[in-house]
Amino acid sequence: MGKKRSREADGQGDVTMTDPPANKRDEDDSSDDEDMDIVNVDFELFNYDPQIDFHGVKTLLRQLFDTDAQLFDLSGLSDLIVEQNTIGSTCKVDDKANDAYAFLTVLNLQEHRAKKPIAQLIEYLTDRAKTNDSLGSVVPELLASGKHVGLVLAERLLNMPAEVIPPMWTCMIDEIEAAVEDKEPYEFSHYLVVSRGYREVASSLDQSERKQKKAREEAELQYFHPEDEEMRKHALAAGPYEFTKEGELVADSKRAFHEMGIKSCGFMMLIEASKFQSAVQSIVEYVGTAT
Repeated sequence: MGKKRSREADGQGDVTMTDPPANKRDEDDSSDDEDMDIVNVDFELFNYDPQIDFHGVKTLLRQLFDTDAQLFDLSGLSDLIVEQNTIGSTCKVDDKANDAYAFLTVLNLQEHRAKKPIAQLIEYLTDRAKTNDSLGSVVPELLASGKHVGLVLAERLLNMPAEVIPPMWTCMIDEIEAAVEDKEPYEFSHYLVVSRGYREVASSLDQSERKQKKAREEAELQYFHPEDEEMRKHALAAGPYEFTKEGELVADSKRAFHEMGIKSCGFMMLIEASKFQSAVQSIVEYVGTAT
């Protein structure tokens, strides 16, 4: 994938994905040794267009915040994102008019804190950070300090290839630098990256409440976005938090295996501005090595 030219025109590139043609799927299922045909898919990065991207971004925001999405004015937040069309990108296939498969943006929490969607997010993130020792020691105080904190929101469809991610991040770095040169309010002291993860948990249908609690405490955090594990190495503070609207039976509707379910959780990383570019570079290198 090529890099979108910051603050100007759209760019494009391609990512090679493997997918068997329809008439070979039965053969492929019966033999692991069959060669897979190569299908070239062109993923393009676009600046936000308020006339096109509102619904696609809102859908991805609902996925990002999971069961807590109902707590926010997602329409207002989507408007803020798509109107800020020189920072961040959507990733699409075939045409700009299509809905986004992925999006990435950064919002200045101090600049927008009087607006309802951002006020809701600040209150929510402050509250959730207090439930995690690492986050609670620094995030609430920082969000109340009046410093310019960049809230990074990123989400993509689950089947998106990892190769599309590095160009979106490196492009945003370039756009932020250009915006700062133009005296726009994107000079941050810290970046707060909001993401999500999950834990495999025992089904509530098969376990007592005590056993469920113990399983949740012992389960290892997994990442919906694998690059988060690499980026957190550069964070001042990082950790998961429980969604406030998560019900005990949700895991049963998201079973990963026959005996196990998936319990989603939020995940935050606070990164100092001086270390943000190296954090982005680390995920560029990580994705390149992993693929």
